[in-house]
Amino acid sequence: MNINVIISPCGLEELYFTNKTVVVIDVLRASNTIINALQNGAKEIIPVAAVEFAVKVSGGMFGGQTLLGGERNTKKIEGFALGNSPLEYTDSVVEGKTIVFYTTNGTPAIVKAKFSEYLIICSFANISAVAKILIKKKKDFEILCAGRNNTLSLEDIICTGYLIDEITNGKKNIPLTDSAKASLTLYKTIGKNIKKFLSETDHGKLLINNGFDEDVVFCSQVNSSEVVPVFSNNSLKLS
Repeated sequence: MNINVIISPCGLEELYFTNKTVVVIDVLRASNTIINALQNGAKEIIPVAAVEFAVKVSGGMFGGQTLLGGERNTKKIEGFALGNSPLEYTDSVVEGKTIVFYTTNGTPAIVKAKFSEYLIICSFANISAVAKILIKKKKDFEILCAGRNNTLSLEDIICTGYLIDEITNGKKNIPLTDSAKASLTLYKTIGKNIKKFLSETDHGKLLINNGFDEDVVFCSQVNSSEVVPVFSNNSLKLS
């Protein structure tokens, strides 16, 4: 089981992920929104890489059973039913619904990895459930951090390190690339107080300044869910 970390999808070709096992992480906030929506009964989530494509995809579906969700620069997109706050995706809103979903960083990362053999979504909320699946599979895997505007995102890197720690704890000789080692070191150095460090990241500060402080608190919860979203046939569903 070799573990590699990609700190941003920028510059990668889609075919790079062909036949790979991939974990996509976007802590603030797409991963948590996807997990919460599926936990609250959403039928599926269709991630898209552009707002225009979200509108096009939703237009060909049954309107009453389809919702447009997502954000651009933290704010809900005009004309969309939902933003990217996981707190919006309650059972009364999403149960039984297909959600066509766009976010600035998270969904483009998922779409970039669409040719993966096995693609799952991770955040602090489901980190142990994800670790159990990867340990059971005993395969090499890549962790793809969504990043922020094509650059490193500290919260994604720390979550990555946490996941690696869960998998390697008590196990010897699991090969880690330099980026995987760096992620693990950062987690062990500054990742113990998740709520505090999330609020101090660039993205965390932006969300708080824009009134989404409750989202930051929500996204700091660890192992609050057993849901592991799996990407198959262009949509995310329960594993």
